[in-house]
Amino acid sequence: MPGHAARRIVVTGRVQGVGYRPFVYRTAHRIGLTGWVLNGSGKVFIHAEGTPAQITALEEALTELAPPLALPGLETSEETPPKGYQTFEIRTSEAAERPEIHIPPDLFTCNDCLQELTDPEERRYHYPFINCTQCGPRYTLITAMPYDRPNTSMAGFPLCDDCRREYESPLDRRFHAQPLACEKCGPRLRFGSNQQWTIGNDEALAAAVAALAQGQILAVKGVGGYHLVCDAANESAVMELRQRKRRPHKPLAVMFPIAGEDGLAAVREQTDPTDTESKQILDPARPIVLVRKSGQYSLSAAISDTLAEIGVFLPYSPLHHLLLGAFGAPLVATSGNLSGEPVLTDAKTAEQRLSAICDGFLHHNRPIVRPADDPVVRIIAGHPQLIRPGRGIAPMELELPGTETLEPTIALGGHMKNTIALAWDRRVVISPHIGELDSPRSLDVFSQVIDDLQALYGVEAKRLIGDAHPGYASSRWGQRQGMSFTPVFHHHAHASALAGEHADIGTWLVFTWDGVGFGEDGTLWGGEALAGRPGNWRRSASIRPLRLVGGDRAGREPWRSAAAMLWDCGDQAELSVEGLALARAAWRAGTGVHTSSAVGRLFDAAAALVTGRHYASFEGQGPMELEAIARGEAEAVPLPLTRDANGLPRTDWGPLLPVLQDTQRDTALRAAIFHESLAEALLQQALYLREHTSFEAVGLTGGVFQNRRLTESAIRRLRQAGFDVRMPVQVPANDAGLCFGQVVETLGVRATIRAQDGVNRNA
Repeated sequence: MPGHAARRIVVTGRVQGVGYRPFVYRTAHRIGLTGWVLNGSGKVFIHAEGTPAQITALEEALTELAPPLALPGLETSEETPPKGYQTFEIRTSEAAERPEIHIPPDLFTCNDCLQELTDPEERRYHYPFINCTQCGPRYTLITAMPYDRPNTSMAGFPLCDDCRREYESPLDRRFHAQPLACEKCGPRLRFGSNQQWTIGNDEALAAAVAALAQGQILAVKGVGGYHLVCDAANESAVMELRQRKRRPHKPLAVMFPIAGEDGLAAVREQTDPTDTESKQILDPARPIVLVRKSGQYSLSAAISDTLAEIGVFLPYSPLHHLLLGAFGAPLVATSGNLSGEPVLTDAKTAEQRLSAICDGFLHHNRPIVRPADDPVVRIIAGHPQLIRPGRGIAPMELELPGTETLEPTIALGGHMKNTIALAWDRRVVISPHIGELDSPRSLDVFSQVIDDLQALYGVEAKRLIGDAHPGYASSRWGQRQGMSFTPVFHHHAHASALAGEHADIGTWLVFTWDGVGFGEDGTLWGGEALAGRPGNWRRSASIRPLRLVGGDRAGREPWRSAAAMLWDCGDQAELSVEGLALARAAWRAGTGVHTSSAVGRLFDAAAALVTGRHYASFEGQGPMELEAIARGEAEAVPLPLTRDANGLPRTDWGPLLPVLQDTQRDTALRAAIFHESLAEALLQQALYLREHTSFEAVGLTGGVFQNRRLTESAIRRLRQAGFDVRMPVQVPANDAGLCFGQVVETLGVRATIRAQDGVNRNA
């Protein structure tokens, strides 16, 4: 046939679970091509026959007109002999020898499905598990790749005739939508407790809504696990939830019904979201976004107690939409777990572990293969900063910087806010939030996620990387595996995580400020300025250290940091706390004392002295409250920068003590002065180091830089002084980003060793 040509095209990226093959099919038919399209272990393979112009039009459409949730990349396009196909078809998935797999995250309910969900004429009206190729669960129900129905937790729900027709029709938006179901053939709800159950979707939902209206606390099974749910305006219900969960102060997230033209009318009744915050609330990941309460706030004061913000998010599953729509008001929706553990996923375990908290359970029988908690985002300096990676965002895929490749590796992260990373070649996949590794269940899920990621991506790890802290459960686990284990210093990992996201910068000055991290000298770091690059960091400045008594208790007992500051400056530390005299004696004798340069401990001390927060019921409570009360303009207290006995420049926090203890000054002013003083001290370190070392950009990372006032003040000062300032973009600044940094740091170490070997050989 004159002008007839054929090309074999390979598309990679996020092309599974997002309706990509049907899109290719429809596009090929529209253009008039023949051939086929199929999935092959993470890639899409296309054989297209037609005129050269038709094939070029297809190639352009593959990326420019792709479905909105796809992230395709055209890997190859090569001429191939025409086969004379008469039609264009979708072929059955096949496995490749070396799969390149991209796991789609769980997706929010699309507008088309929402319209069906609320239309009485549609056969899926009010069906709590409606979905299509553009929405629904993915990561939490996939058992193996390729992503086909038999390889999901929907394998146990045979399709009815109506659903099968949709599933097998390439022109239907539900073509090969693997979680596809309807009232006839899909998962169902049940509500109640061991004593009495209400079965059926409409009946169970109605019973749950009635229970919420009566002030009851429910466990509701969602996409990645259970939520603990109650009426957000019912003060007694919220307080009861706090008491039962033994969570007296830690903020609770609130799910708002979609209302108004842009969906945020209900949110705006209680909060004042900025344009950037509004955009994040509406993001397809549907994260929890921290937003300031409005002057008309009327929900329970106990939701976020002494803080100025609440965590806001919208319903993202059809069940949530139905629940919020029927209840007609915001609901507290916090993680269904025991504090610090991964979110619970199955009915039996949820009833066993949450029975003392909940009055009832809204279960469904679609299995959750692995947990995925809700992601949390805060807007800092006008940009979204990820606080907790989770459902809809993770598994998060990143490309390693540079040209180095890596043998299959698991990076084990830290101890708090744990996530793990699977790295191979130039790819890194970061898991959703796992939690604190303080319980057997947390360690079980930690181990499960490590196994799952390797199985899903078809990669077998050959080495492990972990934190250098000898007491971290993640590193102890790694050392028991009988595999090559590489320790990475905590703050080197923080700095390398930031550098790994900004490959255009060659040399850095990175401020790594947090609560605790094992340092090269065996002390606990947390107020460091590191100069260099991944694999070659040099501690260039720090903070005057504290001598703390009580080990890990210092993080939950801020008075210990305040007392250490006062004692170190010759003050008697007259604090009304139990155990003060005993701690003073131990401090004097050096018994049970550890040295820390952590800025997080300075924040604890300031909170104790300014707000009287001597004990914290959750990590970071004092610093969060201190930030919340800091108001207005404040002049920084100059903090001296002097070299210690080893020649390391250290900022002296001593001049802050008189201000922090000055009860004649308003607490809001004292809090503001503290923030501005640390921001100015950071600038002075950067200015000093600019005169003594060479770097291209200043980075800010570590959990302390989740503090918006401190971070924005520091960025403003640095930019005014002419510095290029960088923050994390996708990877959290807190310990959830350590796993990525461990990978980047390990690559950097290898590159540095090779470069040094090259210099030695040339010499």
